[in-house]
Amino acid sequence: MSKLKIGVIGAGSISESHLQSYAHNEKVEIYAICDLNEQRAKDKAEKYGAQKVYVDYKELMNNAEIDAVSICTWNNSHADIAIEALNRGKNVLVEKPLTTSVKKALEIEEAVKKSGKTLQVGFVRRYASNTQILKQFIEKDELGEIYFAKATCIRRLGNPGGWFSDKERSGGGPLIDIGVHVIDVLWYLMGCPKVKSISGNTYSQLGNRKNIKNLSFYQAADYDPDKNTVEDMANAMIRFENGASMLVDVSFTLHAKKDEIAVKLYGTKGGAEVEPELAIITEKHDTILNVEPQVDSATFDFVKGFQAEIDHFINVCLGEKETLSPVQDGVEMTKILCGIYESAEEAKEIYF
Repeated sequence: MSKLKIGVIGAGSISESHLQSYAHNEKVEIYAICDLNEQRAKDKAEKYGAQKVYVDYKELMNNAEIDAVSICTWNNSHADIAIEALNRGKNVLVEKPLTTSVKKALEIEEAVKKSGKTLQVGFVRRYASNTQILKQFIEKDELGEIYFAKATCIRRLGNPGGWFSDKERSGGGPLIDIGVHVIDVLWYLMGCPKVKSISGNTYSQLGNRKNIKNLSFYQAADYDPDKNTVEDMANAMIRFENGASMLVDVSFTLHAKKDEIAVKLYGTKGGAEVEPELAIITEKHDTILNVEPQVDSATFDFVKGFQAEIDHFINVCLGEKETLSPVQDGVEMTKILCGIYESAEEAKEIYF
């Protein structure tokens, strides 16, 4: 059986997670690498044995040998690249967020429908073992009706700079970069209810904080502390048509004692925590119980999560499975993210 030929577009930091995962899948050949920085593309091609190197993604698309692509580029370029790939008959895995505007999201969705191909959005936490374990409990009605969820992802010092801090390329700051993960995993576990209204706030009070010493943090390859047009932090209340609600707070930088991630769900029969580690809260015989599952990883394992996501995508391309994160969910998540930004900008609640 011939191997599925993959092209990876964008050779920055996140591409490494894609490439490592493809390299560990026996059904795949990493065939082509594309990046605006030709040397960076050549370096990755040499490391992973790719035959072809491109600086123009359209030239990559002309190669009929390529079956599917991973899009690991700036957020504002996702739509154009994804639509081009779909039009050329290739399946697509696009990093989160799907794109930076609802208009572009709908254009991608239309391209998926016309092409008949699959687009998988990179909501990697959906594919994590702790998420899938909890999903089984929820589907068996162990939590009952889920009516409240809370997502927190706080960095005390963690503005990556570079394109992450350039609103034109990124579409926003911590909300669209790290907030999308925790919002999406809760929304997915809640059954993807339709949004009724959003009330959001964003703050830009601290900036890059380049003056801080003695505390290191991740910096983008094109890090420049003098360029920052994104928010420091965002928070929101999201109301759904089924009566459920979600609270969100995320930051790149905040005067907080420590970094924090908390992803929690509350239902009529029980509650659950996905992060900082998997836990289930229930009632038995008039007693409240904290249930601690015996699992390999009670928290999100970055490497295993990406491997599960990539393996699933390959099975989708081979017609063996359907994606857990289809384009329709990417569109709805784009509406949520854009709704929070719109609410914050207009200082009022947004109704859908």
